[in-house]
Amino acid sequence: MNEHFKAGFVNIFGAPNAGKSTLLNAILGEKIAIVSPKVQTTRHRILGFLTEDNYQIIFSDTPGIISPKYKLHNKMMSQVSNALEDTDVALLLFDLGEPVEEFIEIIRGLRLKAPAILLLNKIDTVKSQEEIREAERKITEAVKVTKTLAISALQKINTDQIIDMILEFLPENPPFFPEDDISDRPVRFFVSEMIREKIYFLYDKEIPYHTAVVIQAFEDLPHVVKIRADIIVTRETQKMILLGTKGALIKKLGIEARKSIEQFLDKKVFLELFVKVRPKWRDNELYLKEYGY
Repeated sequence: MNEHFKAGFVNIFGAPNAGKSTLLNAILGEKIAIVSPKVQTTRHRILGFLTEDNYQIIFSDTPGIISPKYKLHNKMMSQVSNALEDTDVALLLFDLGEPVEEFIEIIRGLRLKAPAILLLNKIDTVKSQEEIREAERKITEAVKVTKTLAISALQKINTDQIIDMILEFLPENPPFFPEDDISDRPVRFFVSEMIREKIYFLYDKEIPYHTAVVIQAFEDLPHVVKIRADIIVTRETQKMILLGTKGALIKKLGIEARKSIEQFLDKKVFLELFVKVRPKWRDNELYLKEYGY
């Protein structure tokens, strides 16, 4: 191993929907964080590892910063606090379509001590360079930033420059995780997240926010992986919406989720989905624990 090997924790902070998960997937070249156009898609702190000959960067995609309304939200925000504790380098992700003032307020609230790289995201959607410069000026005057880069996480514009910027500030350490690992999460976690991602795409309004996905059985057989999952909702009416007329929607959900899981596992998948009603699970400590929050 290189004697000047660098390793450390790089955490991505920003408002809900700034593109944190898209950025993480772009940097890693692997889809490990689920994405959707809806806010609050990310509920867990997910670690993704990038290991090369002379460095290991442990990226962390944290939930978007919100004011908690449920115990579930409190758990999400405590993951943001945990991320602050071990940050070696912070990536501050700003969506150029959002108000600068709100972003500044969020970042100030973090009270960061680590070197911070400001990433101005979604440059493919802005009308003028002036807009980018103006946002950069306002943010850097209000918040201590070490470096700035304008990017598009979705179009992968300038994202290849981020690693070099991080390495300037990453401390010398031996690797924290085995080089073949891409995350600290087990396979079952990613499977449940992929089902949840499809719920965000297929269902409207409050449905995705009221659902949790629990993998009840995961059997890796020679030619097929058998998975049984429960989708938890808070009301009987939500169960009816999830199922759809004559079960048409849940069937569609199963097909879409299975495709993603097969791609991820590189193996044929047999997936069974069941919908269960658990009133107020988002405020119930026992349920939250059981569902991995």
